[in-house]
Amino acid sequence: MKQDMIVILDLGSTENTVLARAIRDLGVYSEIYPHDITQAELKALPNVKGIIINGGPNHIVDGVRIDVLPEIYEAGYPVMAAGHELAKCEVSLNEWPEDEEALKEGLKPFVFDTCHAEANWNMKNFVEDQIELVKRQVGDKKVLLALSGGVDSSVVAALLLKAIGDQLVCVHVNHGLMRKGESESVVEVFKNQLNANLAYVDASERFLNKLENVSDPEQKRKIIGSEF
Repeated sequence: MKQDMIVILDLGSTENTVLARAIRDLGVYSEIYPHDITQAELKALPNVKGIIINGGPNHIVDGVRIDVLPEIYEAGYPVMAAGHELAKCEVSLNEWPEDEEALKEGLKPFVFDTCHAEANWNMKNFVEDQIELVKRQVGDKKVLLALSGGVDSSVVAALLLKAIGDQLVCVHVNHGLMRKGESESVVEVFKNQLNANLAYVDASERFLNKLENVSDPEQKRKIIGSEF
């Protein structure tokens, strides 16, 4: 099943994830994109039903007020503005609701009446769609994944395991800066419990030697990035 989608364009808001979560709680899928997305890029997204331009306190970048491209208004989608008084659309959410329930009530008319989106999204359907998409894209090839042990790479690894199994090759590099027991936990979960094809590399001495006597955080970041 292809889920309908409401696109959020970020104009410096600190509430993008709150807005996306509220829309998803209504049963409609939502994704956040940068303010300068082009009309062509927007039209390439699947099942877009509407756009919300989400303004906020970080709308000045290098002394210039950011805005969406004018062509976005001509893309053929209903457009709603939240906290962006310069938006060229009739639908707006001028005051941010006090709580998420009030936010959802404020979004319902736009999402369902204006955009005619269907409440056809839930996590189970989303995961199933992503698994099928991965299977089609990968085919009989292999996928190499750098598995840090963080949330993002761990979720991707779990999803890929469901989709392609042994075709996934995970590499976890212990750079010596992990939390205590974190690398061991990655090996335990993914290799021992999930039977993933996991290569574990203990490069802690190599990384720590490179970082010896380096105190500047930015220099440390560059050294770590270079070593990876």
